[in-house]
Amino acid sequence: MFTGIITDMGEVRQVEQRGDMRARIGTAYDMGRVDMGASIACDGVCLTVVDKGADWFEVDISAETVSKTNLDGWAPGRRVNLERALKVGDELGGHIVSGHVDGLAEVVELHEEGDSTRVTLRAPAGLEKYIAPKGSVALNGTSLTVNEVKGREFGINFIPHTKEVTTWGEVKLGDRVNLEIDTLARYVARLQEVMAG
Repeated sequence: MFTGIITDMGEVRQVEQRGDMRARIGTAYDMGRVDMGASIACDGVCLTVVDKGADWFEVDISAETVSKTNLDGWAPGRRVNLERALKVGDELGGHIVSGHVDGLAEVVELHEEGDSTRVTLRAPAGLEKYIAPKGSVALNGTSLTVNEVKGREFGINFIPHTKEVTTWGEVKLGDRVNLEIDTLARYVARLQEVMAG
């Protein structure tokens, strides 16, 4: 489990196709304190450390994961939001994030509002019912609050701090974004379906 609070911006150093895709990610994490087999959320996708060095780790990414996320666009030089798994007793600064991406949202509008950036995204069909004003979503692994919802489109406001410590300072129109809906929203919607049906 994760919180959606990004603790490092890594950089893809190498990508190769084996049976699955393998990626090497450069990081500021002290890899001496990261176990083999540990989970690290990479742009919101929970991945397993399969090899490591002093300032890098490698992950294997299945074809299924590649098909459901934006990791098919990974190439050397790409910056990646990173978060290590939550430990018992850690502060829960964001919201409960599983690292299991529900679909790809698309950036359809952005403009500056003071020092912040206002971004409008379009959710995949069928997921919009789980997104509510003032609710939470994880976008590329970042826990964010939804400002408004209109059909499949929803708005997020990025403050300067978020733009500095995550890849959101580099957002562009047309970007595909890993979207994980709030777990509580999923269960509330499911409960309503069961009670109505």
